[in-house]
Amino acid sequence: MTRPAALVLHNAHVHTVDDTRPRAEAVAVRDGRIAWIGDGDDWRALAGPDTEVVDARGRLVLPGFVDSHNHVRLGSDADCVQLAGAGTLDEIGARIADRLRSHPDAEWIEGEAFDYSAIPGGRMPTAADLDGFTGDRPTFVLSYDVHTAWLNTAALRRLGIDRDTVQTAYGTVQKDPATGEPTGFLTDFAVRGLSRDGHRALRAAGLPWADPDRQYRRLAGSLDMAARYGITTVVEPQNSLDDLPLFERALAEGRLRSRLVAGLFHPRGTTAEDLAEFAAAARRHTSDRFRVGPLKLYIDDVVEPHTAALLEPYAGHHSHRGETFYPPGEFAEVLAGLDAAGFQAFVHATGDRGIRTVLDAVAHARAVNGPRDARHQVVHVECLDPADVPRFAELGVVACMQPRHCSPDIAGPGRDWAEAVGEHRWNKAWPMHSLHEAGAVLALSSDWNVAEMDPLVGLYTAVTRRGLAGGEPWMPDETLDLATALRGYTLGSAHAVHLEHELGSLTPGKLADLVMLSDDLFEIEPKAFLDARVELGVLGGEVVHRAG
Repeated sequence: MTRPAALVLHNAHVHTVDDTRPRAEAVAVRDGRIAWIGDGDDWRALAGPDTEVVDARGRLVLPGFVDSHNHVRLGSDADCVQLAGAGTLDEIGARIADRLRSHPDAEWIEGEAFDYSAIPGGRMPTAADLDGFTGDRPTFVLSYDVHTAWLNTAALRRLGIDRDTVQTAYGTVQKDPATGEPTGFLTDFAVRGLSRDGHRALRAAGLPWADPDRQYRRLAGSLDMAARYGITTVVEPQNSLDDLPLFERALAEGRLRSRLVAGLFHPRGTTAEDLAEFAAAARRHTSDRFRVGPLKLYIDDVVEPHTAALLEPYAGHHSHRGETFYPPGEFAEVLAGLDAAGFQAFVHATGDRGIRTVLDAVAHARAVNGPRDARHQVVHVECLDPADVPRFAELGVVACMQPRHCSPDIAGPGRDWAEAVGEHRWNKAWPMHSLHEAGAVLALSSDWNVAEMDPLVGLYTAVTRRGLAGGEPWMPDETLDLATALRGYTLGSAHAVHLEHELGSLTPGKLADLVMLSDDLFEIEPKAFLDARVELGVLGGEVVHRAG
């Protein structure tokens, strides 16, 4: 006799993301897997006296969300001054002043999420901008995208950065062209500051933000948030071997209530010995709860400070079009070598020239090694030349994208992103619909803490291209329909990390990762997505979140 199901949800709108049976009314779970999908009262044959039976009352039941690019380890830090939404230097100063009043003995002032648009005149920030607010207290502030860091004069002194310093382990020092003195602005922080060497250097300098206990608090808080938002699988894309014990600790302490795939950072200069250590770590961590494997690389940086690589110069510039971190030929050989060794590459690329360099490298790897189901990713795909749209499907490259980033209140007209590329290139901005129509696999994600972690925020933006307050859509021809956007947050993201046979759809035999929402998204206006919530989160048949 077949044992009863452990959990049944019925009277639901079950959106399965399974093309063989797109819709059902009930789902039953046994032994951590989907045991049955069906309609009406047929579920009663699977229920027993100990079965938990949930009447969904018409609510939407979905596969658990798979967030394909979520920096849970970086997270948001309660010990930092929160600068999100501060639209002027004066507002930044007011928030720092509040911090100083509440923490008068703090050795450092640390802040996060400053917006480039808060700096007047479209320029980048300087130490002088901070000095009036901070005095002689060393101050370290991260941009909202964590790609740049902003220091005051006291922090420059504390870190030993002077006119002779060109680069540190945690960033590239920007200099005043007239005086040659450091401005207090560091670029390449995501590439250097989040690396193994960068974190070690910041810890050695006494920056509290880099302390391992602070890192773990950020991770644990982010993992709790992921469970609350119905994210049953997190892909943490950029880690060093030093960071893996943080995840092991979270698993041991019961804080890891989502599956987690950890990518390892591959900076330029990574050695064969490093790759051997990466492969060994991947062999050690292969469970369905915590696995290690993909490699994260950068080909360019970000658009707002003009460090992404564009095919043509930035708007208002005669020649500057950004740089790639590797010469194209070198990058092609690096990727071909990783491909031959069986690694999957996640490559950060935002500018159209950066993206083309990655696609050219994948083409070279396939020519040298022969085609294989590598599923290399271009991560972000912010400014894509139309000529390169069909190449994603042709080369089997996954487009890992973050819908919230293309919201007009973040990147649209009047914001630094749109102004930097110029209106003549706005048709290249986050072309999700074009990629989908061309057959590319979309893996959608939050990029927390660059943007909100909540998948419902990403879904709203994907289907509207509007800001959170509404308003006019930006580039509305590139919106997605809801079913396509949901696939990007579930099966598409599972496919992106070779887990589509276990995750991403409600299919009998797959792991029982699912969510029940407070509302049926197919029956409400997109603006109401922002008021919906996850009522129930299930991981491997175990309830890991209940609203209220």
